[in-house]
Amino acid sequence: MSDFAARLIFANGKTIEFDGPADITKEVTEAIVNAANSTLLGGGGVDAAIHHAGGPSILQECKRIVAKIGTLPAGKAVITTGGRLAAKYVVHTVGPVYRGGRDHEAETLASSYRASIEVADDHGIRSLAFPSISTGAYGYPIEKAAAIAVRTVAETLPACAHLQNIRFVLFDIITRNIYVTAAEKLSRLSPSTSVIFEKGHS
Repeated sequence: MSDFAARLIFANGKTIEFDGPADITKEVTEAIVNAANSTLLGGGGVDAAIHHAGGPSILQECKRIVAKIGTLPAGKAVITTGGRLAAKYVVHTVGPVYRGGRDHEAETLASSYRASIEVADDHGIRSLAFPSISTGAYGYPIEKAAAIAVRTVAETLPACAHLQNIRFVLFDIITRNIYVTAAEKLSRLSPSTSVIFEKGHS
């Protein structure tokens, strides 16, 4: 977990790292986040890759969850085993489909990040990796999504009881650079003592 393009360091020592191009299925954080669909039965993109790499035990647990709760609403999160992944757990969250901002997409996207962090922290997890939620097939403009993601994670992480490190594991250089820019902007807007932005060596 030493490679990062940039990171935010908080006064209490917690960090948010930004890495890419990288494959979230190979992350060695204790948990990774899956950008799932509401059926939890696997889909395309990151969802398909995580199920493929993690094996059938993830899908079996997802089916048990769906039998209990029905479909998972956008903005919520649940946790399963990591199966064959290096990560011990997968946190599944459903991001919003982008409809031009008319449908409370910003609030729902923020809720996806917040709920994922809360579920991980409730399970005593110390490190968590996120993909870029909703910016693939769900069509969320990356600049807008990155600003929401970085701000929400920066607001939620410091108060966590267990979580120490969150990584954004981003698929390509363009996406990574947009997230790094969002982090740098956030650090400039923060009081100087609360968060430090640092360029890395990825």
